[in-house]
Amino acid sequence: MGRYQPGGNSVVNREGSAGAGRYAPSPTGELHLGNLRTALLAWLFARSSGRRFVLRIEDLDAGRVRPGAAEQQVADLAALGIVFDDAPMVQSQRLDEYEAALQTLSGRTYECFCSRRDIAEAASAPHGGYRHYPGTCRDLTEAERAARRATRAPGLRLRAEGAAWSVTDLLHGTVGGAVDDFVVRRNDGVPAYNLAVVVDDAAAHVDQVVRGNDLLSSAVNQAYLTALLGGAPPTYAHVPLAINSLGLRLAKRDGAVTLADLAAAGVDTAAVLSRIAVSLRLASPGESVNLAMLLNRFDPAALPREPWLVRTP
Repeated sequence: MGRYQPGGNSVVNREGSAGAGRYAPSPTGELHLGNLRTALLAWLFARSSGRRFVLRIEDLDAGRVRPGAAEQQVADLAALGIVFDDAPMVQSQRLDEYEAALQTLSGRTYECFCSRRDIAEAASAPHGGYRHYPGTCRDLTEAERAARRATRAPGLRLRAEGAAWSVTDLLHGTVGGAVDDFVVRRNDGVPAYNLAVVVDDAAAHVDQVVRGNDLLSSAVNQAYLTALLGGAPPTYAHVPLAINSLGLRLAKRDGAVTLADLAAAGVDTAAVLSRIAVSLRLASPGESVNLAMLLNRFDPAALPREPWLVRTP
């Protein structure tokens, strides 16, 4: 956790650098109301604690990246008043850093040849029900690994050795559990999400992570890996999701939920910001607001803890 620098207004982390919060979308399309709400919360948490605010473009899953989406996302955030202190960090430009981290973990990883189907079948087998990876490939002999390489490229998993870890979440308190033998490199050679975000957060001095509470279960693994790589795990705030009328996580297919779609329906950006602020109990219905007003009113303890039900035409 950072400390306030005497005489200044920016949080300083343990390494003496300015701490930061971040927003890290995947450029797969336009941001919807739930994405924009989480981005606003990340900005509010960062600014209210004197932190810098940085953007990361998570584009490692190349098959899902849509040309121009990252630029549109930045433009939509700027339309709400959300701007960043540095140039965006782009994951696809940082492959060497991820490889260096994997080299640091040499001796703490093992090849895994399991498909998602293999793991699902192990979990559904009698005496299965695994919450974590069941360890199928953990203790293979070299001969067994060589035989499997002939038919399937391996991924890499962290050998967690049964470690337990805990994190501090500003909304959920202390969250702990066993560390999984999670994937750090996929079998297509692409760095895995859990590795990339840890390396990137450390590089950007991110010491506060605000994101949707669907990612709460990954925090223990990521904090453990941060410590394993010599860093200080961040403080987390996993915020409630936006959901549709069926109780499912909001998606662009749910109707007019992006700024462009809402504008086409006659709802301008100012009205969108007001609607999000109302959902956070930071404004009255129909009230015109701006980010400075919301920052002045922001109190993490007063945030709603239930999902935001988004009603669409």
